[in-house]
Amino acid sequence: MSEVEYEQRGGVALITLNRPAKLNAFTLEMVWELDRLTSVVRQDDSVRCVVVTGAGERAFSAGGDLATLLPATVEAGHDVVNPDPTRRFFSDLFKPVVAAVRGVCIGGGLEIMLGTDLRIASEDARFGLGEVRWGLIPGAGSHARLPRQIPWAVAMQLLLTGDQITSARAFEVGLINEVTAPQDVLNRAFEIAERIAANGPVAVQTAKEAAVRGLALTDAFVIEHALNTRVLRSADAAEGPKAFVEKRIPRFVGR
Repeated sequence: MSEVEYEQRGGVALITLNRPAKLNAFTLEMVWELDRLTSVVRQDDSVRCVVVTGAGERAFSAGGDLATLLPATVEAGHDVVNPDPTRRFFSDLFKPVVAAVRGVCIGGGLEIMLGTDLRIASEDARFGLGEVRWGLIPGAGSHARLPRQIPWAVAMQLLLTGDQITSARAFEVGLINEVTAPQDVLNRAFEIAERIAANGPVAVQTAKEAAVRGLALTDAFVIEHALNTRVLRSADAAEGPKAFVEKRIPRFVGR
């Protein structure tokens, strides 16, 4: 079974991160597959909207696999997840994307969600960017997207402390659209996606393109990419994932 599943229901495509035993933490191969499926959606005129979710009941995604993906990235000394500094998750897809979030949505999982347009989350969902706790930064667009989507002070709290927030708080600050019972999340996301898919496709895609291009994210992505390289080449970045694997507190040296 694929670790990133794809199916189409009428005009709505469903993409599922399918690694529930690992809280849908993604490998580099999963990132490549998600990028490939984004291209499939972009080129398929029968797809008018996308729903993205995580398999199982415990997580949308816990982000990049700290035991495999991040050590490889640190060893490479550059951002292997985002080799094109101008692009991030869904950043060049102008068909609307709806996130259906249950459970944990942290790190790279939150960064995937930040690339979506509407977000439905369960009452038990939690959101956060914990990378700084491991000597890293979230390099998949969070510094460009998050301060544009929620108030500055809340964005900086997430980026600088590594703390998580509840779905109630995420709704309060505008990070998500609705909070539902866990069993209703995917159905509600499909309801919204089907309403979007019933609208004029040229108008819908143009509305999204106008809004996204107006944010002028490309330069911000490039800046983040360059600064992330500096972090990835630091001793602290090597120490953080190692400490995670060894289940101990990191010993940072500040270089």
